[in-house]
Amino acid sequence: MKQYKKVKILATLGPASSEEHIIRQLHAAGADLFRINMSHASHDMMRQLIRHIRAVELQSGRPIGILADLQGPKLRIGRFAQGTVELRVGQSFTLDNRDEPGDNSRVFLPHPEIFAAVKAGHRLLIDDGKLHLRVEKADNESMTTTVVAGTKISDRKGVSLPDTLLTVGVLTDKDRADLDALLATGEIDWVALSFVQRPEDLIEVRKIAGDRVGLMSKIEKPQALDHIDEIIRLSDALMVARGDLGVEMPLESVPGLQKQLTRACRRAGKPVVIATQMLESMISAPVPTRAEVSDVATAVFEGADAIMLSAESASGDYPVEAVATMASIARNVELDPLYAGIINKQGAAPEATGADAISLAAHQIAVTLGLAAIVCYTSSGTTGLRAARERPPVPIIALSPVVQTARRLSLVWGLYCVTTDDTADIDETVKRACAIVEAEGFGGQGDSIIISAGVPFGIPGSTNMLRIAEL
Repeated sequence: MKQYKKVKILATLGPASSEEHIIRQLHAAGADLFRINMSHASHDMMRQLIRHIRAVELQSGRPIGILADLQGPKLRIGRFAQGTVELRVGQSFTLDNRDEPGDNSRVFLPHPEIFAAVKAGHRLLIDDGKLHLRVEKADNESMTTTVVAGTKISDRKGVSLPDTLLTVGVLTDKDRADLDALLATGEIDWVALSFVQRPEDLIEVRKIAGDRVGLMSKIEKPQALDHIDEIIRLSDALMVARGDLGVEMPLESVPGLQKQLTRACRRAGKPVVIATQMLESMISAPVPTRAEVSDVATAVFEGADAIMLSAESASGDYPVEAVATMASIARNVELDPLYAGIINKQGAAPEATGADAISLAAHQIAVTLGLAAIVCYTSSGTTGLRAARERPPVPIIALSPVVQTARRLSLVWGLYCVTTDDTADIDETVKRACAIVEAEGFGGQGDSIIISAGVPFGIPGSTNMLRIAEL
């Protein structure tokens, strides 16, 4: 029988993995979909990467998803006359709107939206939290702060605002231009939105993108947690971006938040990606640390839909090895005797819908009868998402006549996606499902499967039928 992993691997492409033959190796090693980071990719590079991915997809015969990650608003200080300066804990330091080189008493901050939103007592974290400032007073032209921790500051370092809600939208002018270019290709399956803070951020992007792509909210700002239920409702998926989240919140709170967000997404039936520093040491080493292996395993045990590689696959020395290592960890966790029990205990009650009732019944029947697979026909992807929400122990084969749906579902836990023509009657549906399960190596003669579909055929969201069939 075919070996496959339920959790998906999202691999970032970059200088170390931009060639077609490397992307092919990454896919063969276990990458299910690929991330294009628009912080670094030009439009020409983005289109070239898409061509390479689609060439690999054509050769492999497997639908491959593409996620484009928008840069979002990058907040940075200006420059210093000497490039870097030393500060003292307790000293006063000013950030202002004067576009002049800074010194050890002040620096230019080219973001008027910060001056408008920040309040006395708010924290400013510079350079990933290495410098901690506390605001004493602020107006529309400057803010006076006290140095709380850290002593060094240098040109163009990033600014984090854990206590401040910025009212500007999530899209910058660069993001709008990037989004237009991405949508024009017709080949992007997911768009990730950086620094989401409010539900309004998603509404703004949805007006532009419509349903042409899935919207993934990156949770990296504490302000997003204040509106998390509404953000999950308006999103098609979530990414737990632990790097920036760990800068703006206490480090020790991030593991708990990771678990809370993973379970909240499962309750909602929305995919969740765990990202950042999962195999960080493999940027320069051929093997990970034991702690990194444990970190990846924890995300898999928790039931995350996907786990992500960033610099490990984009610019590291061992991109293929990083993907293969992550896939090996995932498969071993999924074979662990404790895995099924942990996953089942995290289940959520089904909603009062036909799709949830059918999905729950398919899970129970498959377990009771020891079936080889669950096969679901899904045009819009909804049936596949609800089937995956139940986290059954048997493979879920998602059959779709829409290639874009199959690609988008490549992010979702447990779904093995196959593109196939729509069927016209029940007998043809059963016959084709059996043939695909056997051809893909999930079952053989004498095995039985369960099939879910909608009757009448061809109507999205009408799942109302279960059928057991023997191969």
